[in-house]
Amino acid sequence: MSEKIDGTHDEAGLQGTAASRLLSTTCIWSDAAAPPPAPIAVSPPAPAAPAPVEAVTRAARVEQARSNPWPPRKLSLALQGGGTFAAFTWGVLERLLEEPIEIDTISGASAGAINALLLASGLAEGGREAARARLSRFWLRLLHEASFRSLMLVGGFSPAGSSVAFGPTLRSGRFDPIDLDPLRQALSRDIDFAALLNPDCPKLLIAATRIRDGQQQIFRNEAITADVALASTCPPLVHCAVEIEGEAYWDGGFGGNPPLLRLAQETSTADVLLVQVTPARDSYVPITLAAIDRRLDQIAANAALNAEIAAIEWAQAHAAPSLRLTRIAAEDSVDGLAQRSSTDLGRGFIRLLHRSGRAAAEGWLGQGTSSTLNAARRAAEPALA
Repeated sequence: MSEKIDGTHDEAGLQGTAASRLLSTTCIWSDAAAPPPAPIAVSPPAPAAPAPVEAVTRAARVEQARSNPWPPRKLSLALQGGGTFAAFTWGVLERLLEEPIEIDTISGASAGAINALLLASGLAEGGREAARARLSRFWLRLLHEASFRSLMLVGGFSPAGSSVAFGPTLRSGRFDPIDLDPLRQALSRDIDFAALLNPDCPKLLIAATRIRDGQQQIFRNEAITADVALASTCPPLVHCAVEIEGEAYWDGGFGGNPPLLRLAQETSTADVLLVQVTPARDSYVPITLAAIDRRLDQIAANAALNAEIAAIEWAQAHAAPSLRLTRIAAEDSVDGLAQRSSTDLGRGFIRLLHRSGRAAAEGWLGQGTSSTLNAARRAAEPALA
């Protein structure tokens, strides 16, 4: 199932538009200073409209939706992390790679970063088929190994969950963090980091959390190494911090899971697809320590994302009507996902996530004009909340 916020589709992208200028003034990232805002012409207030603003906005968006091509010919992706739940994203990407859709920019954190790197390096190396093969090889290897190292590669341990799992050993300081060299080797085996510099490679925005000040750090193609991938998937209580150029980093999901506002600012296409794998909804009130921990992790994983979605919804209403943001959520396709563990490496579960991701992408691709118009009619509702 997917949800959509529609606006005018501008093939020229968001660069230099009101959306780009607006988002550039939102300085919540640590890797670049915000440019001065562009001057805004002030016009006298218009007389009160006789019809409600919401009705006028809906009518305008319905009219705009009629001219939007679907599925998009060019697309940017925001890939959320969530341990083994990210196998759902594998299925989504595999189905998208069967279509002639150009991938422009990809953002990711934690396991979302690994999927982003596999996709981008495969596309740069040999196009859609090579990308599909890289994703498949990586996830099938994790599925068959089903090891502690496999979980480390996809950020499968949450901070709180690690504490519950290892308890007094962690608190006593006697825990010896896992050796990172085998992880680096495993990532280098599956990801061609040199290919990320290829001009044909999609632009990448990989997030890590800087320990010194808690700020999000965005790494782009030219700076991405195996260490950056490890930093983005680094659970603090199991995995020793990853040092890059004198700075220590933890999992990128703390600051943006995935980075969405920066993606909206830097993409050269107006179509952005968010793949959300961590459940946002749960109808049960947890009472056991493990269930409480799991629910807290889910809430924390989506907190930054919800804030960025709200900012984009505001931008769409005020200055960025050309942005078309859609979402595919794993919880809409996998029953009871909120009750499952993101460290579950069971073969049946991974295959279920993969199949569900493919099916969800199939539904997203087939939405067509009627779904676009229906989404436009619901524009006043908080579709991605």
